[in-house]
Amino acid sequence: MASTVIITGATGSLALEAVQQLLSSHPSLTIVGTVRNASKSPKGPHLLRLEEMAHQYPSSKLLIKSVDLNSISEVRAFSNEIAGLVESNELPRISAIICNAFTWSLEGQQFSKDSMESTFQVNHLSHFLLVLKLLRSMDPETGRVVMLSSEVHDPEHPNTFSKLGAELPSDENLDSLIKPGADEAGTEHDMGWRRYANSKLANVMFMRSLNRRLQQNPQFSKVTVTAMDPGGLVDSGPMLPRSHSLVLRSNSDSARDVLALALAPEYASVRGHFNGTKPQLPARVSEDAAKCEAIWEACWNWVDMKEDETCISKSYP
Repeated sequence: MASTVIITGATGSLALEAVQQLLSSHPSLTIVGTVRNASKSPKGPHLLRLEEMAHQYPSSKLLIKSVDLNSISEVRAFSNEIAGLVESNELPRISAIICNAFTWSLEGQQFSKDSMESTFQVNHLSHFLLVLKLLRSMDPETGRVVMLSSEVHDPEHPNTFSKLGAELPSDENLDSLIKPGADEAGTEHDMGWRRYANSKLANVMFMRSLNRRLQQNPQFSKVTVTAMDPGGLVDSGPMLPRSHSLVLRSNSDSARDVLALALAPEYASVRGHFNGTKPQLPARVSEDAAKCEAIWEACWNWVDMKEDETCISKSYP
């Protein structure tokens, strides 16, 4: 059956493997891969590889779209474009959105075009907006959202690489997620890890909050959300120090797991947190309904979401 799969950060190492597997095994799908800038010159090797895949499978449909997740206005414009193409039947309905794109900085704070902390905006906030705006364009019977998690999302899980793990601010100080104070000298590495871990914890909390709302929605109650930890990726560039000695997973294996959660029949109607394709309890704080709602409402406000932009309400229930 024809449908559309959206993958953000399509030039990332895991995403490239996922696109390759989709093109070779699901020729009826339309794949929309987002990249930061598809027209930059010179083109990097990952973007060139993505373009080569489109030529390698001429009967398949791979659309490479520019959208900078450091810009809320670009994410909103991209979402509107895709929704319009679905409404006009130029694109099939969306069967899966894979929120893969990420960034981080271990050498000091970076800020987006919107003057928000870049790790949180790219990894979480822009995906929050993208998913909510595209829910109406999803297949109401089979639609799935896959958020990318990480073992470091859990504040109680030791972080091998940093003295600091995830730690969300109090509800009164949630603005510090997007407008943090300056890092103390010498803490840039550890604070970078904390910002990354917090963004992944927010992804998992979004999974919980969105599932609750979808299950209350008569039209989209069958649309599901999962959060998946792909494991340490041996060929994903800077994700892990070279001295790390834990068992690492290849991007090929992790991509296969992501696509299983996104498309495989055995994961239809499945919700929750996964390590690969195995169900895994998420961080305890992600089960705190009040905290999840506080993060949800803050994100809604930060992206200036309007009720008529989505089929889901700001407040629950």
